[in-house]
Amino acid sequence: MSNILCYKLNTMPKSDDRNLSLMSMAEVQQARRFHESFPQYKKTPLVDLKHMANYLGLSAVKVKDESYRFGLNAFKVLGGSYAIARYIADELQKDINTVDYTFLTSNTCKQEFGQATFFSATDGNHGRGIAWAANQLGQKCVIFMPKGSTQTRLENIRKEGATATIEDLNYDDCVRMAAQEAAKVPHGVVVQDTAWEGYEKIPAWIMQGYGTMALEADEDFGEKPTHIFVQAGVGSLAAGMVGYFANKYNDNPPIMVVVEAAAADCLYQGAVANDGQPRIVGGDLRTIMAGLACGEPNITAWDILKNHVSCFVSLQDEAAAMAMRMLAAPIKGDTPIVSGESGAAGFGALATIILHEEYKALRQALHLDQNAKVLLFSTEGNTDPDVYRKIVWEGLNH
Repeated sequence: MSNILCYKLNTMPKSDDRNLSLMSMAEVQQARRFHESFPQYKKTPLVDLKHMANYLGLSAVKVKDESYRFGLNAFKVLGGSYAIARYIADELQKDINTVDYTFLTSNTCKQEFGQATFFSATDGNHGRGIAWAANQLGQKCVIFMPKGSTQTRLENIRKEGATATIEDLNYDDCVRMAAQEAAKVPHGVVVQDTAWEGYEKIPAWIMQGYGTMALEADEDFGEKPTHIFVQAGVGSLAAGMVGYFANKYNDNPPIMVVVEAAAADCLYQGAVANDGQPRIVGGDLRTIMAGLACGEPNITAWDILKNHVSCFVSLQDEAAAMAMRMLAAPIKGDTPIVSGESGAAGFGALATIILHEEYKALRQALHLDQNAKVLLFSTEGNTDPDVYRKIVWEGLNH
C-alpha cells in the first residue's frame, strides 16, 4: 500500500482571486432555478454514512450521490445543460432567468435561435450530459472520446442522438480536435469544461451549473461541513464546489482537499512546483478513473483552487477501487452507494488517509479527528457496468 497516495499541502502564492465571484450565491441560485425548470429535476440524495464515520473516527461522513441525476448516472449534465442555455440566452440577448426549459423547447426559441451544433470531448459523462441536453432542447451534438474509452460509454452517448466517435488521441488532444471541428461548422459551439486563454466564458457557465450540486448538498448537510473532499480532472467540478463553499463561508471556510488520479495529477504537480503557475501532464493518462484522466488544467479553476484548497492529493487506482467496494458494501446500517471509478476518488483519499498509519502527519495537519464533519461527492454511478463489476465483484484494482 506504500505510495498509494501522494500529497502536497498548499503553500502557493495567492492571486487577486477575481474568479471566485463566478461561484457567488446569486450565480449558483440562478443555475439551480434553471435546473428546476426541467421536468426531470429532482434533488439527489446526500447519504449520511453514520456507521462509516464512527469506524473512521470522524463525526460525520456524508456523500452526495449523483448516480440519480436526471436518470443519467452522473452529475455532468448540470454543467452542460446550463452552458447551452447560457449560450442561447447570450445569442438572443435574453436574461438567463427567462431562458428556461419551457422556452428552450418552444417554437419561439426554434424560430429566434434556430439550431446549433455543440461539440465536446469526453470520456463519457460530460459528453452524455451534453448529448442529452442537446437532444432535449432540439439541438445537434458531436462528441469525440479519447482512446481507452469504453464501447458502453460510447453507446450511451449515441443513444441520446449525438454523433460520437472514439479517437486515437488522449483527452486533451480530443479537446483540441473538438475546437477545430466546431470552427468548420456554421453555428458550431465548443462546450468544454476546461478553459484556456480566449476560451473562458463557457467553462465558467459549466462550473456555475455544477453549483446546483453544491447548493443542494449544503442545504441537506444541515450545518457547515468542516471538510470537503472533491475529485478533479481539469478542475472545473473541484473549483465549483470549492468556490461555492469559499464564498458562503468566507470568514471560516471548510478545510478543502482536491483529489486527482495519479496518472493525470496536473493540479498536484502545480502545487508541488509551488510557484502558482499551472502544470501539464502528458502521455496516455491511463487510469481506471477515466473521468479524471485530464492532463491540462482549466486556468479559471486553477486560480480558484490555488487560493482556497488546503491540500492536493495524487491517488493511485487501487485506492479508488477500494473506495468503490467500501461504498458498495458499507458498515451495516449505512445505505450502500453505487459509486463509479471517478466518483469514489474523494472517499478513496479520505479512507486511505485515515486507515494507513503512514499518513498520520497528514491526518493531523488536516484535523481529521472526532470533530470532523466531511462532505464528499460521488459524481457518478456505474457508468460502465462491466468495469464496475470487475472492480467491485472481482477485485480488479487498475
